[in-house]
Amino acid sequence: MPASKEQVIEALRKAFCMEVETITNYLANSLHLEGVRAEFIKQALAADIQGELLHAQQLGNRIKQLGGTIPGSLELKFDQKALQPTEDTTDVLHTIKGVLQAEQDAISHYRSIIKLTDGDDYVTQDLAITIMSDEEGHRQQFEGFLKEYSKK
Repeated sequence: MPASKEQVIEALRKAFCMEVETITNYLANSLHLEGVRAEFIKQALAADIQGELLHAQQLGNRIKQLGGTIPGSLELKFDQKALQPTEDTTDVLHTIKGVLQAEQDAISHYRSIIKLTDGDDYVTQDLAITIMSDEEGHRQQFEGFLKEYSKK
């Protein structure tokens, strides 16, 4: 049985919130981290903000096409505990692990949208596949950072 349009819109609204939260946390961490080891991570986070913003725009456009409303600031639901800046501004590993958690959560959610729309809403499914591929690329990049920064 195909998903209802309302179920698809709700899944897209959740994805939109996740992207906006990621933008917020990438921005915060790119400004918060300091130290020699942090510089490259800060640059990577700052660069990824544009990609996440594009995802949010694409999701918002699809929500609109389906007749839904895009969440405003009072409707945004945030829960990325692992990506919150820490008091230790040099804790680069914490940030890398937080990014990996956020990317994995996003990938899982896009997989659920792909399944939800399978055989019915090919436009939304294609969008979810495309964004999921981008998220997998981000995850791979930060998995490499984790290997490098975890060396003793």
